[in-house]
Amino acid sequence: MGGDSFAIFVLLASFFLMIILRFPIAYAVALSSVFCLVSQGLPLTTVCQQMVKGISSFSLMAVPFFITMGCLMGTGGISEKLIALADACVGWMRGGMAMVNIVASYFFGGISGSAAADTASLGTILIPMMVDQGYDADFSTAVTITSSCEGLLVPPSHNMVIYATTAGGISVGSLFLAGYIPGALLALSLMVGSYIISVKRNYPKGDKFSISNLIHQLGVSFWALAAVLIVVFGVVCGWFTATESAAIAVIYSLIVSVYIYKGLDWKGVWRVMGDCVDTLAIVLILIATSNVFGYCLTRLHVPDLAAGAITGLTTNPIILALLLNLILLVLGCIMDMAPIILIATPILLPIATSIGIDPVQFGIIVVLNCGIGLLTPPVGSVLFIGSAVAKLPMEKVVKATLPFYLCMIVTLLLITFIPAISLWLPQVLA
Repeated sequence: MGGDSFAIFVLLASFFLMIILRFPIAYAVALSSVFCLVSQGLPLTTVCQQMVKGISSFSLMAVPFFITMGCLMGTGGISEKLIALADACVGWMRGGMAMVNIVASYFFGGISGSAAADTASLGTILIPMMVDQGYDADFSTAVTITSSCEGLLVPPSHNMVIYATTAGGISVGSLFLAGYIPGALLALSLMVGSYIISVKRNYPKGDKFSISNLIHQLGVSFWALAAVLIVVFGVVCGWFTATESAAIAVIYSLIVSVYIYKGLDWKGVWRVMGDCVDTLAIVLILIATSNVFGYCLTRLHVPDLAAGAITGLTTNPIILALLLNLILLVLGCIMDMAPIILIATPILLPIATSIGIDPVQFGIIVVLNCGIGLLTPPVGSVLFIGSAVAKLPMEKVVKATLPFYLCMIVTLLLITFIPAISLWLPQVLA
């Protein structure tokens, strides 16, 4: 075994061994990189250099601002208002509360950008509400956790910023625009699945549709939804960068949460800031350690070797696209979202572009695959949060989620093979 081959074996074998042993992902990434560098006789100062280099990026400055904005808006009293707006839109349908859950997640996802925050915030309100109205608890939980993945696609999403930075030079504004239609398509597919189950189980309808109520709820929710407009249109129109728009959105969110909706006082603001620091510490340590891992991969030419191995299996672009999705789905079962984006993007993006997949479209594909991974055992964090909120065994929630997995896979395939779903809006507006 040659020197490079041995180093690759050390890097990957130690990484997956630590994953199996349930090491924290940041430790697994960092230690495997250290072992790899030691096996090559390189100085360990390289670790510090690459970690600093990984987080020394102007684009990444948007990440803490988006996380702060999501925390402020998520705890600032807007959840109930967005649920009321969703109820005014779709509550009249059969299985109306399931539809409300899905649409509310679309609205809330555009503010929090986090599936975990969506599940924790909306789930604590909607799951008990649905159970009280006659819905099964496992169905209510399955709808909540699957619809929370809409928030990963609907901007502003800090995961898209991470992807844009990792992929190198991709417009954050284009990625933001690219997420709207796929997010709506995911919501629509989940609504179809929910409607079929609701009809079969005879779940109740809500009140009749009222245009006056819809207009009223739009007025009440306007201040929350305007935060998304500030970020997206500010970036797309070139008024400010993604980082600047995120900073402005934080100030706006603070004003709305404290002075307009009055869901937070200043003590609450400081508590939210503490939660933001906890979340940000996890994200930044992952980015820093993953940059060392990526350095090792690049130095050992692993992306080229992987691309050659995968394309050597077949030259059929359809099969290659399916294979890329399969790889991402398998990684989603054993790793969290940010590490997958940071580690897999440099390896898989060249393969995707070689078969005609646009980097922006591939970003949406990666994010949705990772979103599905958040719902799959053994590492599905959103699945665990949903089970905890509903106080149900994870196995029961997974069983109830099976039909919704199918809806999400159908959406993923449509996004993969119909580029216009992701690219039409950026091409028109960007």
